[in-house]
Amino acid sequence: MNGEARLLAPLVPTRGYFPDFLTPAEGLLGLADALAALRETPADRLHTELSRLSTAARPLPSWIRAMADGETRALGRLATILQGYYEVAVAPHWARIQGRIEADRAARGRALLDGGADRLLASLPPMMRWRPPVLEADYPVDRDLHLNGRGLLLLPSYFCRRTPVTFHNPDLTPVLVYPVEHPAPRLTPHVPSERCLGRLVGKTRSAILQGVGVGCTTSELARRADVSLASASQHATVLRDAGLLTTLRQGNAVLHTLTPLGAALLRGARPAEDAAYERLA
Repeated sequence: MNGEARLLAPLVPTRGYFPDFLTPAEGLLGLADALAALRETPADRLHTELSRLSTAARPLPSWIRAMADGETRALGRLATILQGYYEVAVAPHWARIQGRIEADRAARGRALLDGGADRLLASLPPMMRWRPPVLEADYPVDRDLHLNGRGLLLLPSYFCRRTPVTFHNPDLTPVLVYPVEHPAPRLTPHVPSERCLGRLVGKTRSAILQGVGVGCTTSELARRADVSLASASQHATVLRDAGLLTTLRQGNAVLHTLTPLGAALLRGARPAEDAAYERLA
């Protein structure tokens, strides 16, 4: 797979432009739908977007040139490579990825409920600044994106780093992909997962786990589980170390959300990432 994955490098440079067709809107429905949409990309769009990648100093490989010329087999090969890359590089880590994404969504949803669109936009990571009516963002190039009455789809991304990204084509649905928060490494010694899970026995931690719901602060968790603030914080730490909770700092407070593993434990079902992976097989 390593050799196949290297073929993707010319399509997604480390800096600068990459084709919009690689991130179809159907990706919101899952990988299978995204790959199906990619295979149906019109030839004229392929030619337009791939031509922007080619330079005199960096000509495109022959298979990408064939795709730009409308060769359907080359497009099918790209979809196969992307599927394989996902299975090797993403699927094994899906629980952690989904946990961070859900934590960010919970934080944005809470901001929206507390203060509407203004609070939501002001809560975005620091590389974006809400100065009504303009959302400023650190971006690789100087660019303005005018909504012209359209909505803006905000997409948290585990792999997006440093700056948000959007489509090159301004006529596409306005989308802003922004980085989720990646917590700093913990300085406490690593606790083996078997020991962490063994510490979960007891009614209080069960109540804590159930009390998290779709996301809550430590104070709210203490009230829901009818324990002290210190106790709620201690139990949340144990659950987080066991991989059942994710904690995201929001100003002076922290927001706890369930990871897929934590949600699966409450449902009495196997982890969600395993089921999602089998649907793709």
